[in-house]
Amino acid sequence: MTDQPVIPSFGDDDESDRKLAIICSKGNLDMAYPGLILGNAALGEGVETHLFFTFWGFDMITKSRMGDLKFTPVGNTATHMPMGLTPMPGITGMATKQMKKTLEDLDIPPVPEFLEQIVAAGGHLWACRLSADMNKLTDADLYDGVEGIISASDFIEMTEGAQLLFI
Repeated sequence: MTDQPVIPSFGDDDESDRKLAIICSKGNLDMAYPGLILGNAALGEGVETHLFFTFWGFDMITKSRMGDLKFTPVGNTATHMPMGLTPMPGITGMATKQMKKTLEDLDIPPVPEFLEQIVAAGGHLWACRLSADMNKLTDADLYDGVEGIISASDFIEMTEGAQLLFI
């Protein structure tokens, strides 16, 4: 037995062909950040990154809502609040304010700025055709960095071979 560490090889050192597809399906404040953080991290590692916004995740890219996402602790089993407090009036506003402050203290940008950062780093943002139709929204209603409104089939085809994350 040697004292030399074993370093696993996970394929070629050329990472340029790696691709990540993230499906963002939730539009509440606490669920907006996982996709944005993972997408940003992937871009920092040189991974081609595509984010597809569908159903409630569409709120993250809708101009009229993207800056005002809420954190709703009601029904969230991971919320660390005293029993019986979560359904009280005003709790959503208080929880949202506290979460935004915590994110700000950690130098994590608000959703619109985070999207801007991802696009500037070469990330691709896509809107779901079905979600756009359901909400009667057009390109004009969406964040300017969204490259287009496409079908789920188009997204699957364009991200062939990608690692897929559903959030």
